[in-house]
Amino acid sequence: MPTKRLLQVVEREERAVLFTVIEGEPLGAHVLVLEGGERHGEGIPEEALAQAEQLIREHRNRILEIGDARIFAEVYEPPPRLFIYGAVDTAEAMCAAAKLLGWHTIVADARAKFATAERMPSADEIIVEWPEEALAQVAPDHATAIVVLTHDDKFDLPALKAALETEAFYIGALGSRRNQERRRERLLEAGVDENALERISGPCGLDIGAESQPETAMAILAEAVAVRMGRDGGRLKESKMRIHAEVE
Repeated sequence: MPTKRLLQVVEREERAVLFTVIEGEPLGAHVLVLEGGERHGEGIPEEALAQAEQLIREHRNRILEIGDARIFAEVYEPPPRLFIYGAVDTAEAMCAAAKLLGWHTIVADARAKFATAERMPSADEIIVEWPEEALAQVAPDHATAIVVLTHDDKFDLPALKAALETEAFYIGALGSRRNQERRRERLLEAGVDENALERISGPCGLDIGAESQPETAMAILAEAVAVRMGRDGGRLKESKMRIHAEVE
C-alpha cells in the first residue's frame, strides 16, 4: 500500500482516490490515484482507475464492480472552500456556520475598513482586493462555493462575471428579485452568455423564511450543500430519494 504518499496527500491537502480490491483478485491490492493522474501501486483494473477524476469531483466514496471484483474507491480531499465577496455582517454569520461544516472560509472586500479580523473573526482568510483580483488570488475550483453579498454594481457585476469564469460548484448572489433581474440585464450587456447566468442562484438560499443574519447564512449554506450533493433542498418527508447518500 502506498502509505507514505497517502500521508503526504492528507498533509498537503491534495485530492486523490485510494482504490482497494475488497472482493475478488488480487484481494487487498491498492492503487492511489492523485488528481492530475499520478499513480502509486498496482493490481487495480484500468477501468476503475480511469474513474478517479470523476470520483474526486463527486467527492463520494463508492464501491465499483469490475468483472468479478469489487473495488472500494475512497476519496481524499481538503475541505470545500467558501469564498464570500462583501465583508458585511452576514459574511461573518456565514463563516461561523461554515466552520461547523469544516469548510475553509475566505472573505474579500475592496473596503479595508470592513475586511478586518475584528469584524470577521470566523474567516480563515481575509483579502482586501477588488473582485477580479481577489478571485484570481483564490482561484476557485470545483470544490469552491462563491457568494456575493454586496449590493453595489461596482462590486457585484465584476464579482459575478469573474465567478462565472471559474468551476465553482455554487454561485450565489444576495438581493431582491428586482435587483437580480437588473443585475442579470447588466451582465448580459457586459457580454456574459445567457446560459451561463443560470449558474447564479439569486436570490440565494433555501426558502425557510429567514429574517436574521444567522438564518440567512443557514439558508444560503443549506442551498450550497444541496447543490454540491446534487439535491434540490426540498423537505425530506416529500423526497423520494434516500435520506443519506449511500456508498454504491
